[in-house]
Amino acid sequence: MTDLLVIAVDGPAAAGKGTLARRLAAELGLPYLDTGLLYRAVGRRLLDAGADPADAAAATEQAQALTAADLSRGDLRGPAADMAASAVAAIPAVRAALLDWQRDFGRRHGAVLDGRDIGTVVFPEAPVKLFVSASPEERARRRWLEMRGRGQAAKLAQVEAELRARDAQDSARSVAPLKPAEDACWLDTTALDAEAAFQAALSLVRARLPSL
Repeated sequence: MTDLLVIAVDGPAAAGKGTLARRLAAELGLPYLDTGLLYRAVGRRLLDAGADPADAAAATEQAQALTAADLSRGDLRGPAADMAASAVAAIPAVRAALLDWQRDFGRRHGAVLDGRDIGTVVFPEAPVKLFVSASPEERARRRWLEMRGRGQAAKLAQVEAELRARDAQDSARSVAPLKPAEDACWLDTTALDAEAAFQAALSLVRARLPSL
């Protein structure tokens, strides 16, 4: 348990939760952690080693060897990293290995953490929990534009298919599946730009914590 301010921001890929969480952290003067990077970094270490991301023993070994430098790699985004991250995130021993990392980060000074199980598993006692989502079509469009901006060639239909596959994998896993906490505030960003989503999220946070 922690008495520090922890804000949990959960949701599926490309819903805008990362951008939103970073802005909330800056606005409220809190550290920020993209917990998905932990799983992406583990997945990338496995891909580098030529190992199967679904190999529990290999994935757990890589999770235990993870360093802060791994989170700064430039190749933690993209379809291969996405699916590898989803595969390792379904392994209980990997999640256990990374759980303390996430909790220690939040317990140092308070934090805004974004991921898929922050409000349900990592910090179920967080005073503010947001579940950020958008339609699959809109999330695919955003991811496609993001990839184009990085110079990556991709077809929108393929991006949407991969995103839906990731959603299904994340929601169906037996350990910490993607789902909103019972007391989470829902935020649908389908029709919202980044500024409108931020203002809506900030209003939800301040409604839960009027002293902010």
